[in-house]
Amino acid sequence: MAFQPLNLIHSDFPASDLFKHLPRFDAIYYQGLQQENVQRYSAVREGQECRLFVVTLIRKDEDFLWDSAKDLLDRSMKQAAPRMRGVYQFDLLTFDFHREKTNFSDSELAQMIFNASFKIKPGEQRLIRYSLCYGLLQKMLDESWGKIIFKTAVEIFNDKPSFLYALVSRILKPLEFSREPVIVLVNDLSAHPLYNAQDNKQQTFLRKLIVEQAKQSIEFPPEVYVQNVNGVRELLSGSVIEGGQ
Repeated sequence: MAFQPLNLIHSDFPASDLFKHLPRFDAIYYQGLQQENVQRYSAVREGQECRLFVVTLIRKDEDFLWDSAKDLLDRSMKQAAPRMRGVYQFDLLTFDFHREKTNFSDSELAQMIFNASFKIKPGEQRLIRYSLCYGLLQKMLDESWGKIIFKTAVEIFNDKPSFLYALVSRILKPLEFSREPVIVLVNDLSAHPLYNAQDNKQQTFLRKLIVEQAKQSIEFPPEVYVQNVNGVRELLSGSVIEGGQ
């Protein structure tokens, strides 16, 4: 079923942990997964359409934190679904679970999803925000029973310096010769992030990759942002958006 895209700019989603440090947009539409665990958005900035790709990742030895967070969300879906009428899809857009350890209530999120389910028709979407959790609820079919298809996108990585290079390359490669601006956000949830500004080898590889991609661009060089506990950086320019490590 074709969905009526929801312009997320008309909500508080731009203030979420994903978007609050990115450039200001006039419109933001979620378009699903571009590749495995890579979210795709279409956006408009200063009248120019652009493509935005977000990948959220966490270190392998910290993935138990993500597993615990996902269990909480799973419980919310299972509580809400039996009371709903229809087939729905819930795409988790972002969840700052490090800051939700003590005040997250799976039953409160379930109630929000249940309440929202009666306000949308097949083909429509609604943004669900519960504290620092943002998700997109889409109604697919009317039925006399309820079901939620729950989708998440978190990349688990091992501690290899080359992983970040391979990840960014995987996202940018299909976008060579793009005529639209391309923005990539790597959102690292790890306590010990993959990006290391002091690792000269990693920095050299990343900069070479992005410079080469810029040469392949028709008009706009790619903007690649890395966000982690140390702050936010734009890799091509080296600009520090927030933080300083």
